Amino acid sequence: MEKTVLVGVSLPNDDSQKIKEYLNELEFLAETAGAYTEKIFTQNLDRPNSKTYIGTGKLEEIKRYIDENEIKLVIFDDELTPSQLRNIEREMECRILDRTNLILDIFAQRAKTAYAKTQVELAQYQYLLPRLTRMWTHLERQRGGIGMRGPGESQIETDRRIILEKISRLKEQLKKIDKQMASQRGNRGSLVRISLVGYTNVGKSTIMNMLAKSEVFAEDKLFATLDTTVRKVVIENVPFLLSDTVGFIRKLPHQLVESFKSTLDEVRESDILMHVVDISHPNFEEHIKVVEDTLAEIGAKDKPLFLVFNKIDAYRYLPQDEFDYKEKQPENYSLDELKKSWMNKEHKPCIFISARKKTNLDKLRNDLYKMVAEIHSGRYPFNNFLW
Repeated sequence: MEKTVLVGVSLPNDDSQKIKEYLNELEFLAETAGAYTEKIFTQNLDRPNSKTYIGTGKLEEIKRYIDENEIKLVIFDDELTPSQLRNIEREMECRILDRTNLILDIFAQRAKTAYAKTQVELAQYQYLLPRLTRMWTHLERQRGGIGMRGPGESQIETDRRIILEKISRLKEQLKKIDKQMASQRGNRGSLVRISLVGYTNVGKSTIMNMLAKSEVFAEDKLFATLDTTVRKVVIENVPFLLSDTVGFIRKLPHQLVESFKSTLDEVRESDILMHVVDISHPNFEEHIKVVEDTLAEIGAKDKPLFLVFNKIDAYRYLPQDEFDYKEKQPENYSLDELKKSWMNKEHKPCIFISARKKTNLDKLRNDLYKMVAEIHSGRYPFNNFLW
């Protein structure tokens, strides 16, 4: 694995514990991409430096460390502006990635189908376009140089034009595939449709495999699923379609949200969203907010939602001392207390399960049966599922 160091900034209103969790997530992202984290650097700032994101002193400290330890890759936890990226590269003389570029790289590794590869390639070029420098002069050789350069046209203008043409061509390819996929969705008839949504790595694919008795790829890494998988499920005598979609994440690059919107049509056209939550994660409530914000961004915030709290077998809590007068934190709630708290929120039906241990799965199936049967009976009032 490639060695790297991570860099994050803590602003005045930031919670130190959350900054630590964010950098732990960045470390997990780096590991998913194939990098081993040697060291994590953080700096407290009133605001990021407009030229180099971090202060000159911290920049020099990181440069000394990477020189002494022969590290060729530095990853920042925020999206860097094109000028920040150029300035940091000039100072450190090594490869610099920001969070967006890292996620794009992971998506590129994970894309298996032609559709996913096209979506990721489009997002990569959209990210690259404002960051063009003379280092990208190899681009014109992909199309041949003769007749490419107009009178007085600089190399960067040529590269920009090539990328704009590539973006246009990729968008056209996606439009064609979108029409095919829309036709496929239309051919499924009026079966009730349920989509699994949630933060990345919460166990959606495991639940999919369990309900559909299928073999959807699942592993303990971020973004294991990119392509939407749809399976027909029958509970008792009620059929429905269940789809597994790409996981969301904090600061999901807007280029990816844009290019994957067509894939997320499956979510927008669903009758019910099963929002899967990893309740064992200390920051699960923020993960819920990230998913809700992303659903709003893609136009699916008003869909009926079924909260599925997964991984109860891994939940751990720290009982609060009875003489501790500080406000109770999420990690101080027992699982029973959390269940009562969330179940009392009438607008959000929920269930607590362990897909891995198969805990409470009969109730999950029974709840889904009732939800699907209610929608189905509304569509087919004279059909009592006698087939």
